[in-house]
Amino acid sequence: MALIPAIFLDKDGTVLADEPYNVDPARMVYASGAREGLRLLAALNVPLIVISNQPGVALGYFDLQELTGVRERLASMFEAAGARLADFYWCPHHPQGRMTAYASVCTCRKPQSGLLLRAAREHEINLGRSWFIGDILDDVEAGNRAGCHTVLLDVGNETEWRPGHWRHPDVHAANLEQAARHVAWAMQDVGREMA
Repeated sequence: MALIPAIFLDKDGTVLADEPYNVDPARMVYASGAREGLRLLAALNVPLIVISNQPGVALGYFDLQELTGVRERLASMFEAAGARLADFYWCPHHPQGRMTAYASVCTCRKPQSGLLLRAAREHEINLGRSWFIGDILDDVEAGNRAGCHTVLLDVGNETEWRPGHWRHPDVHAANLEQAARHVAWAMQDVGREMA
């Protein structure tokens, strides 16, 4: 079976308005430009997969089971935008966590690429033809390490600006709508070259 491209999306600050450690579905709202961005990405007819660090589990702020409600709300928000959430992957770990089971260094916490590699295996994804869109450089690094093209949303959420080989996005965008327009153009251009 031929591998397919996908669009990987960070959750907070990219799809959702950034509200740290929120697991209350009632408080989940679209980030600026996200609803239209999801609609545009849906038209590409490729899997849309959310990749998220959820250190609140390790830090003891909420239980892992509460992410089920987050996933359900995300799926309904995608649907309301005319899109489909193909999957939601999260990392519950943090090296300084208080919950022993999750207080560890791992390969799934961004900027590591473990969640993208897992998604690629489970969904038969061609990472070299895929994109990762996020609002901080850890998202960019995870995407680049996995071999994806990357977009950094310049929405003010990156505060550290740590340099590094993997931390250079292919594209900067003001919000998910602008990112989606670029990705759609780039993917259609690649499709024409392969035809």
